Amino acid sequence: MQRQAERKNEQEEEEIREQKGEDKKKNEDEIPLMALNHVSRLCKDVEKSVEFYTKVLGFVLIERPQAFDFDGAWLFNYGVGIHLVHAKDEDRLPNDTHDNDNLDPMDNHISFQSEDMEGMVQRLEQFNIKYLKRTVGGEEGAAIDQLFFKDPDGFMIEICNCENVKLVPQHSIGRINFPSDRHNPPVELGKDDPKH
Repeated sequence: MQRQAERKNEQEEEEIREQKGEDKKKNEDEIPLMALNHVSRLCKDVEKSVEFYTKVLGFVLIERPQAFDFDGAWLFNYGVGIHLVHAKDEDRLPNDTHDNDNLDPMDNHISFQSEDMEGMVQRLEQFNIKYLKRTVGGEEGAAIDQLFFKDPDGFMIEICNCENVKLVPQHSIGRINFPSDRHNPPVELGKDDPKH
């Protein structure tokens, strides 16, 4: 009887090892990433940039590890961080820092989702920040409202309501990771994708 119990335990352990091996094979193609953690921005004046990101965009100043031996600040909100780093070489900053008339939506930028675009317009106007407002799409699908403006060092920022646009994967949707604790865009499954 004891021998039977030992064999049963050995069989269960073997099944567990086999299952782990199958899981390992299945997960070999998965990339162990979770989400965007932070965006790093060089800045001429850390205090001025902290003021902009906290007052205009609602970020919160958080503690930064003391091991860093250079001037900077960490901010966090909306599930993402912004790390400000004092630029020792100002040539690394955008050339048109004060040229808010040159707002090119095709330029490098970071984008934040908003549920209240008019509220953001009012906020930008409250702080006298020049912006470009435009709407794209609409004819062929959901319209996207966009606001473009620059931070104090000339880095462009976009505010949009992109949740209006369905996310249509070009290949298998199985490779897209949707965090369950955050906003996700609506998804349109292709004919080749399994229905979940």
